[in-house]
Amino acid sequence: MSSLKRPLFNGSTSTTTNISSKVFVRSGKGKCQKIVRELYLRQDIPCSSKLCSPCTFNAPTDASGKVQNFVLSERPAGTSAYPNGHYLIPDTNIFLYCMDVIEHESAFHDVIVLQTVLEEVRNRSLPLYSRLRVLTKSDEKRFYVFHNEFRQETYVKRLQGEIINDRNDRAVRKACSWYKSHLASALASTSNKLPEIVMLSDDKGNLEKAKSEGITCCNIREYVQGLKNADELLDMISAAVEDQDSKLMKGEMLYPEYYSISKMMTGVKASTLHQGTFNVSPYNFLEGSVTTTAFDRALLVLGRENINRAVQGDQVVVEILPKDQWKQPSTKIVDEETLTKNDNPDLDEPEAIETEQERKALIEEAKKSQGLSFETRPQPTARVVGIVKRNWRYYVGHVDPSSVSSGRGRGQQTVFLLPMDKRIPKIRIRTRQAAALLGKRVVVSIDTWDRASRYPVGHFVRSLGEVETKEAETEALLLEWDVQYRPFPKAVLDCLPKEGHDWKVPEDKQDPLWKGRKDYRDLLICSIDPPGCQDIDDALHALVLPNGNYEIGVHIADVTHFVKPDNPMDHEAIARGTTVYLVDKRIDMLPMLLGTDLCSLKPYVDRFAFSCIWELDQDANILSVNFSKSAIRSREAFSYEQAQIRIDDNSFQDELTKGMRVLLMLSKKLKQKRMDAGALNLASPEVKVRTESETSDPVDVETKQLRETNSLVEEFMLLANISVARKIYEVFPQTAMLRRHGAPPAANFEELQNQLKVRKGMNLRVESSRTLADSLDTCVDPNEPFFNTLVRIVATRCMLAAEYFCSGTQAYPEFRHYGLASEIYTHFTSPIRRYADVVAHRQLAAAIEYEQLDSSLHSKGKLEAICKNINIRHRNAQFAGRASVEYYVGQALKNRETEEEGFVMRIFSNGFVVFVPRFGIEGLIRTKEFEGVQEQDVSYDAENYVLTVESGKKKWQIGLFDKLAVRVRNVKEESTGKRKIMLGLVKTGEK
Repeated sequence: MSSLKRPLFNGSTSTTTNISSKVFVRSGKGKCQKIVRELYLRQDIPCSSKLCSPCTFNAPTDASGKVQNFVLSERPAGTSAYPNGHYLIPDTNIFLYCMDVIEHESAFHDVIVLQTVLEEVRNRSLPLYSRLRVLTKSDEKRFYVFHNEFRQETYVKRLQGEIINDRNDRAVRKACSWYKSHLASALASTSNKLPEIVMLSDDKGNLEKAKSEGITCCNIREYVQGLKNADELLDMISAAVEDQDSKLMKGEMLYPEYYSISKMMTGVKASTLHQGTFNVSPYNFLEGSVTTTAFDRALLVLGRENINRAVQGDQVVVEILPKDQWKQPSTKIVDEETLTKNDNPDLDEPEAIETEQERKALIEEAKKSQGLSFETRPQPTARVVGIVKRNWRYYVGHVDPSSVSSGRGRGQQTVFLLPMDKRIPKIRIRTRQAAALLGKRVVVSIDTWDRASRYPVGHFVRSLGEVETKEAETEALLLEWDVQYRPFPKAVLDCLPKEGHDWKVPEDKQDPLWKGRKDYRDLLICSIDPPGCQDIDDALHALVLPNGNYEIGVHIADVTHFVKPDNPMDHEAIARGTTVYLVDKRIDMLPMLLGTDLCSLKPYVDRFAFSCIWELDQDANILSVNFSKSAIRSREAFSYEQAQIRIDDNSFQDELTKGMRVLLMLSKKLKQKRMDAGALNLASPEVKVRTESETSDPVDVETKQLRETNSLVEEFMLLANISVARKIYEVFPQTAMLRRHGAPPAANFEELQNQLKVRKGMNLRVESSRTLADSLDTCVDPNEPFFNTLVRIVATRCMLAAEYFCSGTQAYPEFRHYGLASEIYTHFTSPIRRYADVVAHRQLAAAIEYEQLDSSLHSKGKLEAICKNINIRHRNAQFAGRASVEYYVGQALKNRETEEEGFVMRIFSNGFVVFVPRFGIEGLIRTKEFEGVQEQDVSYDAENYVLTVESGKKKWQIGLFDKLAVRVRNVKEESTGKRKIMLGLVKTGEK
């Protein structure tokens, strides 16, 4: 027999007046065990209303002797329905489906969150539970968690044969009744007006029972309609709370029914079904793919019926179609906005005939190219049979003007939201603000996607402002890539040193902060970073030793001195995962006080660091390595350009400059060793947007100049990361924070191999990273210097993504970093901006016995969860940064038109993708945009990757990798008010 005592308070007034026992039998291993759990009920749990004198007088104290602050206002808001003010008690579904409207700052104050409801929300949705907990900590919203399960008068025992949902509904009603009678009694002898206790629910049965019991109640829509800004708030209510009986279910279902969870899991286990992440082609919204471990090539999913309501990023289960239905990827650009522009958002009709035409086109294309090569042979095709986990999030877009009815006035109507992300389908939302939302960036959330609905249904969340304004577009891209950009909460800022910017490294070396640290302040250390860098993570030094070898030091900001495990700042850093760099701003992982001051290795001031010091010989071989916590004083903060000028200028003969020359000499040898081992020298578009210093408005776009000093820093950061990885894995073989880059399947390169062979007669070998590196070096066109860079950009896209992982989850051969040709690797050198580096710092500090490792970092499960999150955050940060560059490039071209060189990167039967090196952008040019050209004038030779256009007496060809002259301009689409970069063909190989 065991008893469970759960008193809520520890003060002297705490009393227990009743015991509720729960008896159940647990069986296992041939034995039955009777277990009794006792729940101690109390009468001192307060109502938390500032109107209630009895609760205020008898309020228990916590362990420190303090009375818990009362939350509910003595003057709760009134409405026409509740003129004396009211307190709200929502049931579970209100929080599950209406959190967006509940979080709105203008409404939903003085809310009582019942313990019963809170626990149900936690069991149903951890993200929503986290959002609800945030509300309970908000002083402005006044949400109070009432522990009704421990108060004698509100505890409800489950009746025999009663389902848990009915019991919980009864508990909500019981709490409402108690609050009403309790406050009535407390205010009976006062002049204060009794506020109404209002139960919110969308369960018809619960509402009917509440009314019969004399409880004031209403559904969410009835309540919101009585508020001042009802139109906006009503739009924010989830479509999932609509009356199911009101849905039009006539006609045949548009999509197949999903398999049950048990059928899907059984099929996956038996390998008759396959699980993976669903991805949509950026060029054809009717084509998706799913990568699985059972196939070396992605499974194609073609057409709406086979996609079966899957959305970009969903975890899906698919069934392989018969081989005679296997096809090849589409060679046609198919745009949802164009194909479905006449759809009525109020109706669900069978698929338009255009979709069937597209399918016929795919079949014809597949027939034409049968047997050409392995790359063009049909590949496994599948259909989605179920969703394991939805990847639904907030989506940003604009209301399709053609879906708005001008005659509706302020009445509710259904409109289409066209998401910014072309891979997301149109979303139907019901709104009373249709006219006001035109021309705005709008945030929506998907609620449901039924079989009878051609499109997903969602609800309005909020407007970000006018399309094209810098503020709205920046916030939109942050939301699109799920970047956490809100200001740091007070609990995080409270973790910062109380001295603020006045914090200093102690002068007295007897100070406890110096314990175990080495004093390197006399070394000639400097930092080399991009211009204007404020969050300086790393600095370096070099010395020539008496024996002719070299002492090389990499010194990294000691972030973990300030960020302690398991406190609010650490939790916030885990959630953010990384700093996000946009063109005009930086979304920090850590508060600015640390990132740009106390941790930043700025010159001329003492700073704590974590140092990695090697002895290297003349050939850059490592003879020894030493790790230590330290204190340093950087002598100078150079930009890459400044450092390069100083190294190259022989008039500089000071020791600091000589040290940088040593670093450069050794970095070249380290790089050559990596290249000899098979490291890849890949490429990605690198441009810099030059902005005005005061307004941050874009002025021009420049290609980033890479200098030898860029490589200097990179090589020593790589060396430090590899050295640290070896050390932490040696000491923590099961829980070391490492980073791997898997070898890509050979199938990933098949298309590029075939393209190079057909178009250039080149042979790309991919047996290993070494053969790939050597082979890429030979892909040179003597007549076009940029061609090799273009091939490297395409090759980069064939790679797998690098990822953080916990060492105990992979076999040692899987640790390898393919791109760097290193057996083991981690991230240690940027702890100000990456949480993975923070973990590595803590593990390294424990490995050198500087301090004990926090218990959380001994848990493989917790580390796996951290790795999963930071992998997502790292990827999203990269995409957000690229989206910011793309937006600012467009703004820099506003009201301008320029002619540039471009290269054909991809080719379709009705258009082609052109990469413009000058701006680091790529864009589609469709053949339908050619003046006087009809669809029948265009033919595509899939075998030779050549598009031929023959119109009248004119005939010209466009082939893959061709260099073209293109017109680049920024245009505003009349239909959407949205600006985008448009490319147009200027010159061709006309014959």
